[in-house]
Amino acid sequence: MDLHLFDRAEYLERIGRVKRQMTERGIDLLLVASPANQFWLTGYDGWSFYTPQMVAVSLTAEEPVWIGRKMDAVGAKFTAFLAPENVVPYPDYYVGSSEHHPMQFVAEEMTRRGFAKGTIGVETDDYYYTAKWDALLRQGMPNARFVDAFLLVNRCRMKKSARELEFMRQAGRIAAAAQRAAFEKAAPGVRQCDVMAELYRVTTSGLPEFGGTFPCKPPNAMVGELCSAPHLSWTDEPLKRDDIFYIEMGGVRHRYHSPLSRCVYLGKPTERMNHVASVIAEGLNAVLDKVKPGVTCEELAAAWKATTTKYGIEKDSRIGYPVGIGYPPTWGELTASMRAGDKTVLEEGMTFHCIPAIWLDTYGIVISESFAVTKQGAECFADYPRILFAKD
Repeated sequence: MDLHLFDRAEYLERIGRVKRQMTERGIDLLLVASPANQFWLTGYDGWSFYTPQMVAVSLTAEEPVWIGRKMDAVGAKFTAFLAPENVVPYPDYYVGSSEHHPMQFVAEEMTRRGFAKGTIGVETDDYYYTAKWDALLRQGMPNARFVDAFLLVNRCRMKKSARELEFMRQAGRIAAAAQRAAFEKAAPGVRQCDVMAELYRVTTSGLPEFGGTFPCKPPNAMVGELCSAPHLSWTDEPLKRDDIFYIEMGGVRHRYHSPLSRCVYLGKPTERMNHVASVIAEGLNAVLDKVKPGVTCEELAAAWKATTTKYGIEKDSRIGYPVGIGYPPTWGELTASMRAGDKTVLEEGMTFHCIPAIWLDTYGIVISESFAVTKQGAECFADYPRILFAKD
């Protein structure tokens, strides 16, 4: 079975982008720890990142090298575009050992290939690059100079190809269908967990034309007063009349995430709730109307602030970030933020999640959209009303 998502030419174009950045920064070898970046560079996709694995990009080699656990090298045959000699397995005695470590193996392989010299870039602040990894790599390649290359690949990922955008559109359609199914399920007497089970069913099964897959993280889903905190989870408590249910989730297609957030109120929302929701929607629309190539992230944040300030509503956190490939623990690309001071310039093909949620003392309300930057403006991936839903 062929699980390759992109053709060889697209992977080589991506690697070319990375190598140009490496050259500008004087990096001879880039060691990539992030599973999302490994997936983008090689296509390798497996739930194997709980053990150390690495992708090495050398200026002197056409293809990267994937190094991972022997049993997971089989998965590279099905998913990675790499030639067999560039899929390098390490023996299983490196796993969970106090005497052997996979980064020792990586250093030995880099030395064998003649890569263990010059300047080596490493993702020093990545979730998957540990202090021990760094120490062992430096110890094993003493003739190299190590420099920080955190977010080098992430920034290269920001502009999506036509096929990547198609996956994100499909993920957006799944997200809208899953939100709709969850809100239809929500009713007094229904357990919160049963609503979320319906959401998971749809995000997994997808639509008749294409299926979905598991997200890189669970949805943020809170009820009632818990909605005043942004990153909590549902319980098994039954829903009650006058509960508000806050759901931030993502549709997923081949690891590409399109987040979408909405709230449903079981009853008649208060006038204040409807007002806050309408301000969020108006501010979000102002941001989306501002989107075009050449605009900066801080200009999008200013569009939001100009709208909400009229109504006396303030938000002291960012309102969005780039999004795309998602591996635990995040679907965010970590490269930019929609906030004052961020001068990242929007380019055609970039994709963002704008989530201007408002958290108040006793509840929170969220309306968000994931979108692509196009010459014509923002292309939203989900088609779903920007309102506070109510089931009275």
